[in-house]
Amino acid sequence: MKISQRGLYALKALLHLAAAWGQGLVTTREIAEAERIPEKFLEAILAALKNARVVKSTRGRLGGYQLRRPPEEVVVADIIRLLDGPIAPFGDAAELVDRIRTEERHAGLFELFLEVRNAASAILDHTTLAALLDRDRRIYSKRALESGPSLQGRKLVTKRK
Repeated sequence: MKISQRGLYALKALLHLAAAWGQGLVTTREIAEAERIPEKFLEAILAALKNARVVKSTRGRLGGYQLRRPPEEVVVADIIRLLDGPIAPFGDAAELVDRIRTEERHAGLFELFLEVRNAASAILDHTTLAALLDRDRRIYSKRALESGPSLQGRKLVTKRK
């Protein structure tokens, strides 16, 4: 499975918004700088996410973006499907089922591909932004313990002004 750059940037932006959940609006510039996303590209991504009712925005000098729902309710698979289409590393499920039924010599190969597709889809369908933030915290804590004081106290989101 390959996620487009657009999909990856969208997930990074949404994770930034998830980390700021309950703290108010976050500007496009703040997200772009923190996540190293080109600002114009990010604006187009956020517009698509707003149209899909994933985020909401407020205009003006004090405006910005925030998640429309809590991070526990935003599912990674939904975002990938929204921006990149079906989660189909080897073709969609119906196509693979058809290949299993019609393949003359190696139906097991296509059955394996279907299992991989289903496993990837199941993982992404059950992973929320909140779960990803928890993963980040766990990984950074482990890194800090392994590397000593250089990474201790690392923050997931830079302090807001």
